[in-house]
Amino acid sequence: MEQKFQQIKKEYDLFYNSLLRKGQLPMGDTDAGFWGASVSEDVFEFFRKIKLQNFRHFIDLGSGDGKVALIASLFTKSAGIEFDDDLHRKAVEIRDRLKLKAELVKGDFLKHDLSKYDILFINPDKSFNKGLEKKLRKEMKGVLFVYNMIYMPDSMKKGKTYWISSVPITKYTMG
Repeated sequence: MEQKFQQIKKEYDLFYNSLLRKGQLPMGDTDAGFWGASVSEDVFEFFRKIKLQNFRHFIDLGSGDGKVALIASLFTKSAGIEFDDDLHRKAVEIRDRLKLKAELVKGDFLKHDLSKYDILFINPDKSFNKGLEKKLRKEMKGVLFVYNMIYMPDSMKKGKTYWISSVPITKYTMG
């Protein structure tokens, strides 16, 4: 697992360095919101802490460049859903090059059936609108982890917060 993780980290480091050489940051606006790269080591550490291998099916909502979904695939059945064409294409490219088993869906997570996942992950770039919370209340069968405390669900039960490199990742359930 550690060796595969290092391969993922290396691929994303190369990708981000290529962006920087072009004068671009590994973040920015997309058609559906804002994308920002996550820190590989932090994601890997978080998944170890929550024992992601004990979950059956993971999804990253708004998976961007796919890094979180690909790291999750080292632990369990994993998926990511992303609206932006370029980010989705990059995720598929890295997944295929590394021969990882993650489902990478091009689309809008508000239109995707979330009922088959027992763990959901989101790094929200805007408030949980009533549509997203309503969808989660209807379809979510497990837990939701929210990366950051800028935007949090209004109507869900807040659980434990994990601090990874000074970033909070909080567990939510339907309560």
